[in-house]
Amino acid sequence: MVDQEKLLPHDIEAEEALLGSLLIDPDAILKVVSTLKGVDFFDGMHADIYDACLALYQRSEAINQITVAHELMRLDCLERVGGAAYLSHLIGAVPTSLHAEYYGNIVERMSVMRKLIMAGARIAAIGYESGPDIDVSLSQAEDALFQVRMRENSRDFVSIRDVLGKYFDQAGRTDDGGAGGIPHVRTGYAGLDGLLGGLQRSDLIVLAARPSIGKTTLALDIARRAAVQQKACVALFSLEMSAESVVQRMLAAQADVDFWQIRLGKFFEVEERKVMEAAGSLAEAAVFVDDTPQAGTMTIRSKAKRLAFERQLDLVIVDYLQLIQGEGRKETRVQELSQITRSLKLLARELDVPVIAVSQLSRAVEWRTSHLPQLADLRESGTIEQDADIVVFIYREDKYVTEEEWNRLHDIMGEPYPKGIADIIIAKHRNGPLGQIKLRFVDRSVRFDSLEQGTAAAPLI
Repeated sequence: MVDQEKLLPHDIEAEEALLGSLLIDPDAILKVVSTLKGVDFFDGMHADIYDACLALYQRSEAINQITVAHELMRLDCLERVGGAAYLSHLIGAVPTSLHAEYYGNIVERMSVMRKLIMAGARIAAIGYESGPDIDVSLSQAEDALFQVRMRENSRDFVSIRDVLGKYFDQAGRTDDGGAGGIPHVRTGYAGLDGLLGGLQRSDLIVLAARPSIGKTTLALDIARRAAVQQKACVALFSLEMSAESVVQRMLAAQADVDFWQIRLGKFFEVEERKVMEAAGSLAEAAVFVDDTPQAGTMTIRSKAKRLAFERQLDLVIVDYLQLIQGEGRKETRVQELSQITRSLKLLARELDVPVIAVSQLSRAVEWRTSHLPQLADLRESGTIEQDADIVVFIYREDKYVTEEEWNRLHDIMGEPYPKGIADIIIAKHRNGPLGQIKLRFVDRSVRFDSLEQGTAAAPLI
């Protein structure tokens, strides 16, 4: 039993030493400003003083005993913190500012411990409530710990100046990222990356097609290319195929060998060498596969967040949307799918990663004279079209027209039969142009290849 009268973890001396360091050395705040906030201080007076220092720093003004006192007076809290005499006391409490970062680490650690105790209390309360849905309760408990680990609560207003600064910081990064992570994930197809500018963080991308057109293949290709070529960390939720099947497809695509040979484990010496080289490349790739069947949105969210704790997560792929189980009872499947797409969009925002959701199209495609997919074909799934930032369709004419029919219709123009040619159509792009590119589906090795290097993307009219 926890002693209810026991004080929460704190270190008043470290707080005083840190504030004293800031008052005698204006540059000392640079060592703690990125990690420490006023709420991290146990003593409310110390929090007010630190916030005053922070306000001066944000206005690029000098930090010293006089300016801090003036700022506290402006905020009408100078007397509450003990007046100018207490600021003098803080300066006398520390002989040098050399250890400001060390003092800041102590203050931050104590703050995290207090938040951990409060999170424990919230988790205990969740347990006592005994809600009917265990997944919801577990998700709420994980959220409590997530907030502690991320050391942030709800978002607040930000100035346009701060947002502009962040934008130019990201714009200056190379595609390979660095300590700050990959600014955007490349699909590995020049034409598609040209249209999309890569997969942008916090975007929900819906990749949709009719069955057996290649939507899973394209999703796996994007995961493989991003992980191997760009060293991206990818979380792949495969609700339809086992992890073994996913890896076998990736291995065949990476090695460019017959998928059936991979399945049987039988290949000639040349193929075996290619397979071993491909296996080495994939073994180094940060692709994490979860093949839980009929996973729910809570499960996907929880596992993705857990991976984000451990790694710098860059991309989440869910295959496929209609197999996800919604949380709670919904009157119709349309309402359930609407809740699922909203959850995936929130996941993209929360983890600041692009999320690709593979989706089936309705049968309406089959009934039209033109089998080209349209956004209306997503409508039976509720708010997929509205929630998605980008909608990508895959269309293959050879799936609807035989070679004999094609030759009869195109005999005069002499156009070759589009065997394996796939149109990748950007039907919705919230922050960019629409358009389409062509890729070649290689059935033997279950992969998509660019038709030719530098193929231009065609705009949609």
